[in-house]
Amino acid sequence: MTTVTRRAIGFIGLGHMGGPMAANLVRAGHRVTGFDLVPEAVRAAGAAGVVPGASAADAVAGADVVITMLPAGRHVLALYEEQGLLAAARPGTLFVDCSTIDVADARAAHEAVRRAGHRGLDAPVSGGVSGAEAATLTFMAGGGAAEFAAAEPVLAAMGRKVVHCGPDGAGQAAKICNNMILGISMIAVSEAFVLGESLGLSHQALFDVASTASGQCWALTANCPVPGPVPASPANHDYRPGFSAPLMAKDLALAANAIREGGVGAEMGLRAAELFASFAEGRGAGEDFSGIIRTIRDGSPQDGKTI
Repeated sequence: MTTVTRRAIGFIGLGHMGGPMAANLVRAGHRVTGFDLVPEAVRAAGAAGVVPGASAADAVAGADVVITMLPAGRHVLALYEEQGLLAAARPGTLFVDCSTIDVADARAAHEAVRRAGHRGLDAPVSGGVSGAEAATLTFMAGGGAAEFAAAEPVLAAMGRKVVHCGPDGAGQAAKICNNMILGISMIAVSEAFVLGESLGLSHQALFDVASTASGQCWALTANCPVPGPVPASPANHDYRPGFSAPLMAKDLALAANAIREGGVGAEMGLRAAELFASFAEGRGAGEDFSGIIRTIRDGSPQDGKTI
């Protein structure tokens, strides 16, 4: 039987992803104190055993490890310095940022952590809300080897795969590359189903072929954009978000920025960013990213009927 080293963990950001992640840390035997600006999120986490903090600073006081799960880099940097999170922690605290942010912001966060006398790791995740709930996330970590070794057992309690991708910011680099693949894949899968509809091919027939042939990918087999073939996919629940379109648009925008800055000829990545930005600003604002199939269907010269 594996012995779990009990840690005192401060967890900031208890939303759709952070809440279940914090709950899994409690289940693994850690003492977790959490904070979120949304009182309902704090109450939900409290029901799962997370100790409510009166503030972000209160949640990290006395913590061995601080985990942040926030919307964007500006929130991470502001919380660390302007709002005093780094100052509130004990010297040498390990700060693990699981948000998905720009690589430059991640590196700036590392510098801020070091200046304050702490240790840092960027460790964004993949796997969506279902992965957060089931503790099957993949963590992509950037930072020093010692910091990774210290964080790995904690991250393993929330996921099934933890990869040290390299130095500061490497985790974020891996995340935006991975999600660029996912965004492009979902567009390709959606276009294939709409093409199949125009050719009289049933959704199930296309799924049965592509899911076991060279078209197989996660966007098809786990998050199929049409109702029927994958019962758990958002398509069977009116596209209620597992991974929301605005979050995909955000991640692809980060990838697009990196593409332009690096002078990379990634035309599909740039086009995917454009398509999801438009979708997220319109009907996709409250939908799963797989709902983009309806936009593709609406723009196709056919009667819009599915088979």
